[in-house]
This record gives sequence, C-alpha cells and structure tokens, in this order.
Amino acid sequence: MGSTAGFATYIVEQLRDVREVSTRRMFGEFALYVGVKVVGFICDDQLFLKPTPEGLAVLADNDLDPEYAPAYPGSKDYLLIDIDSSEILCDLVRATADALPVPPPKKPRKRRRAKDDAEK
Repeated sequence: MGSTAGFATYIVEQLRDVREVSTRRMFGEFALYVGVKVVGFICDDQLFLKPTPEGLAVLADNDLDPEYAPAYPGSKDYLLIDIDSSEILCDLVRATADALPVPPPKKPRKRRRAKDDAEK
C-alpha cells in the first residue's frame, strides 16, 4: 500500500523536540532518521523503531508494553509504535538514536569507464 507523505509529516511534527529528525522516501515507504542514524521506518502509515534496550526501558518507564512486528514483508521484527504522547515518543526516539552506532561513512562509488576507454 505504501505510506502517505502526510503521515510521515505528522510523525516528524510529533518529534519536533528531537534534533535533526527527518525522513527519506524508500520504495514507497519512509526511513526515519535522527541525524545520520536510521532509527526506524514508516511503513503502511505505521511507525516502526529499531528495538534497543534503552528504547525498551523508556517503554517500561511509561508502563507501555512493547509490540513487535515486521515493518515490511520479510523484515526482522521492529517495535510497532502507537503512542499518543509526543513527549514519550520523543524520549523513545532520542533513547533509540543514542543507543545506535553512527553508521560508517559511505565509500565513494567506483566510476565506470566508458566502453571506448576500456578498449584503449
């Protein structure tokens, strides 16, 4: 089905107190970023976060039970998030982002040589 841009915008608005939150469209869905870290996905207009012990602690501190589900067919299970409180959601996303490692820098792509260059 795919997620709507409106739902992704709604999630970003709910996370306005978290620095550097953004989304990027991927295959009809969205990746949720905090800075350069992918913290989760928005799929079928649902929010999924990467499970971390720190994120689970935020849920436990707020008497919320974690719910797990695959974000897309064939994916591993993520935390399926259905929280009405922007404050709790911000705390959860911050804790998740802080727990995740910074991704390694992308390697530059090798330039493909033109066929004529290869024949010389």
